[in-house]
Amino acid sequence: MLMDRALGKARAVPTMLGAEEQRLYFWLAAFWAEGTGEIVDLGCFAGGSTARLAEGLDVSGHDARVHAFDRFTAGEDVKRSILYPQGITPFEGADILPLAQDLLAPWGDRIRFHRGEIDEMAWCGDPIELLIMDASKAADTMDRMAEAFLPHLVPGRSLLVQQDFLHWSQPWVPVQMERLSEFFTPLVHVPRDTLVFLCHRTPTRQDLCRSRTADLSDKDLLGYLEMAHERYADWGLAARLDETIRGLRANPGKRRAFQFRRPG
Repeated sequence: MLMDRALGKARAVPTMLGAEEQRLYFWLAAFWAEGTGEIVDLGCFAGGSTARLAEGLDVSGHDARVHAFDRFTAGEDVKRSILYPQGITPFEGADILPLAQDLLAPWGDRIRFHRGEIDEMAWCGDPIELLIMDASKAADTMDRMAEAFLPHLVPGRSLLVQQDFLHWSQPWVPVQMERLSEFFTPLVHVPRDTLVFLCHRTPTRQDLCRSRTADLSDKDLLGYLEMAHERYADWGLAARLDETIRGLRANPGKRRAFQFRRPG
């Protein structure tokens, strides 16, 4: 496809994104972003999503940057299942920051690396035009990231990309967006799990504190999931949210994705 060819040198960077998600990231940076704020990639792994965004920025001609946030570590199982099959030469140790820096070198100064636990990091305060959230693997982590980054979105302009909105083991993601529905309008679903939202009113830190998910009971989480189920039924997503509801019911009290076991 033409869009796949347009990804250019970004295609060489390993990624866990599906084909449609890769096209989305490139398109948003190339044709939607206007350079009114920075692009923030929360959970970039070895740089796959960052590369698609940066390649899009090269097409756009804007001088915005992509801020790549991650711990930049990978265990042997992840290296064997994701990196090596995509052409990365086997290497020792868990540190993948040098690998990410090497893979993203073609985009030079467009990339800013931020290494650490994302939920413990602060944002510089600049406006954010495009925010990718792909590190919401625990409810408390997601809550803290939201409080750090969402107050810098531009009303009427900024997009929030929830990469794991429909992932059955992360029910707190759709719950958070239900609790923030007065601030965000859903725009599009991109298979498999991604939903894109427009920020129509910027939430304050106080708003976000009131919208935390980590301390909600299972009953409260299920209530919000039922609301999301109703909201997105006409989108054809009811079955996916049913899967999320079953996942929560089968894993009572769990608030980290790795703790979830798929229902039998």
